[in-house]
Amino acid sequence: MKYAYLGPAGTFTEAALRTFAGDGDELVPCRSVPEALEVVRLGTADAALVPVENSVGGGVDVTLDELVAGSPLEIIREVLIPVTFVFVGDEAPDRVGAHPQASAQCRRWLAKHHPDAVVVDMLSNAAAALSVRSGEIPAAITSPIAAQQLGLTPVHSDIGDQAATTRFVLVAPPGTGPGATGNDLTTLAVYIAHDQVGALLQVLTELASRGVNLTRIESRPTGEALGRYVFFLDCEGHISDRPIAEAFGALERFCAKVTFLGSYVSGGR
Repeated sequence: MKYAYLGPAGTFTEAALRTFAGDGDELVPCRSVPEALEVVRLGTADAALVPVENSVGGGVDVTLDELVAGSPLEIIREVLIPVTFVFVGDEAPDRVGAHPQASAQCRRWLAKHHPDAVVVDMLSNAAAALSVRSGEIPAAITSPIAAQQLGLTPVHSDIGDQAATTRFVLVAPPGTGPGATGNDLTTLAVYIAHDQVGALLQVLTELASRGVNLTRIESRPTGEALGRYVFFLDCEGHISDRPIAEAFGALERFCAKVTFLGSYVSGGR
């Protein structure tokens, strides 16, 4: 298998990918989530692993947006790993590089130890560490694996405000997802007509009336206009299970659009 992932080497995404990738698999680091997904759409990689949610920072917006942009893709696996952060570089920096999810998870620590430093957004934790090593920025929040691989000695370790877990999804071309196992999740993207009163309640009712447990709901703007949203739903069950299949059919009848994003084995909660 050829796997694309959010790189460069040393990201939490690489660590998550190595929990299931085999010795003979090829791991291809990409500069961003859109790039990782695009190489799958182009057929130059079999699948891509990208972060989708963090227990502290919430949903990864760019992943959610890109999953419903362009040609269809399907989630075929999820991986959950605990994440911790280290601080590398100068002890009194004027700027600190960090991925937005990392800075969100270390917000209180930053406010206490470096209240005057400007946080510079980075594409990944590994990119933040690389920027310190190259001298582009004086300090960064990064992953322990990135610091180790780049030979950077942490000034502070385990700086997250609280214990956190990041959820990653493996995305592949449509039709490649696994069959039902009895321990599955299904992800849908639901577009509701903005002028339809009670539409979201109707969506939830269609699921609840069939005994489908909704484990996550998150909205993202469609970009069309203010008030236009797509709702991402994670439901317990497989698309081949009767309750999920019937709910999907019901949603298609009254929603503006419903996109199936995959059924896959739950990584555990």
